[in-house]
Amino acid sequence: MQPFHLAFPVTSLEKARAFYGELLGCPEGRSSPDWVDFDFYGHQIVAHLSPKEARLNHTSAVDGQDVPVRHFGMVLTMEQWETLAERLKAAGIRFVIEPYIRFKGEVGEQATMFLHDPCGNALEFKAFADPSRLFAK
Repeated sequence: MQPFHLAFPVTSLEKARAFYGELLGCPEGRSSPDWVDFDFYGHQIVAHLSPKEARLNHTSAVDGQDVPVRHFGMVLTMEQWETLAERLKAAGIRFVIEPYIRFKGEVGEQATMFLHDPCGNALEFKAFADPSRLFAK
């Protein structure tokens, strides 16, 4: 699988470095005074300093939860997901949607959690007990 590239707005590069680099453990790549690259589980994400564009947080109902419409994240193994959930809880992160199992007993059953980075960007981390069910209908 080829890596994807995602550019997103942040209110502060320092906050982005602390969150993505330190808390999530994403190695930093190239940077300038206006942006910084991170290795997000083998994919390239770029935090661009653009305070006015950050913090747009509309939601949509999914499985009885208000899911942020604009979000990005990663599909992890169940072990990675559990480890990350514990790390985020230990760091005192306030979740938009607490870690839980969504669509329990259905084809799309998945572990999921939503949170905001310090700049207001919504992230989702999910995992499937059976990874082959990612696109199952």
